[in-house]
Amino acid sequence: ADAVESLLDVFGGLVIWGGIRIATIPPDDDHPYGHGKAESLAAVVVAGGLLVAAAGIAVSSVQAMLVPHQQPAAYTLAVLVGVIVLKEVVFRYLSRVSGDLHSTALKVDAWHHRSDAITSVAAFGGISIALIGGPAWNTADEWAALLACVIIAWNGITLLRPAINEIMDAKPDPKIEARVREIALLQADVISLDTCLVRKMGLCFFVDIHVGVEDTLTVQEAHLIGHHVKDAIRAGLPAVHDVLVHIEPASRHHHDPAVETAEPVVE
Repeated sequence: ADAVESLLDVFGGLVIWGGIRIATIPPDDDHPYGHGKAESLAAVVVAGGLLVAAAGIAVSSVQAMLVPHQQPAAYTLAVLVGVIVLKEVVFRYLSRVSGDLHSTALKVDAWHHRSDAITSVAAFGGISIALIGGPAWNTADEWAALLACVIIAWNGITLLRPAINEIMDAKPDPKIEARVREIALLQADVISLDTCLVRKMGLCFFVDIHVGVEDTLTVQEAHLIGHHVKDAIRAGLPAVHDVLVHIEPASRHHHDPAVETAEPVVE
């Protein structure tokens, strides 16, 4: 079971590698927004692989319980210790990189390695119990594998949700929108903000924002403010690939409803 999980790590790594390579291809005529969704699709495939692995290991474990077999070999414990250490190191490295790149696919792959380490821990415990307890405890190995299956399946479901959300253009981390609004309001001549929409496309983000400017400005002046807002957001948040700024008329002077406008005099 542990070997199958490790083999799936290799498959998952290839899928993630391919997905990120495709996601970094520049936009073209058929894909004007780029190919970023390939990264999310890769994450869905790998997360789904975790669920398939959990189901497969569970079936093989139950089958093994029904067939008498010998005790596991003692030397496998040393192999498992090495696997646990290696997989935990890989998990921590990929977790850090996925955070730096805002990559859901890399995050899923990182947890794939953590799941492998969990499987190895369960295998270590099951094999140890079987060796210490003797033939009567041989099925401890299978019970440990079943426990690992539950953990792997839970990780798969947990990681599948954000990947699907990205494909569905769900709202990303609220901190990103808050930072976008903060940067926009700091720009000169920006009076107010209305709509601010952020969506994730692979390794980068796209922003749609409505900016209120003085209603007496010319079109050219308002357009220049929009460019300043766009440049400032992209400079402050390098992960933002593009910003669409919609200019709306606003006023720094509040309208006083108590002051009535006189009717025009017709001569």
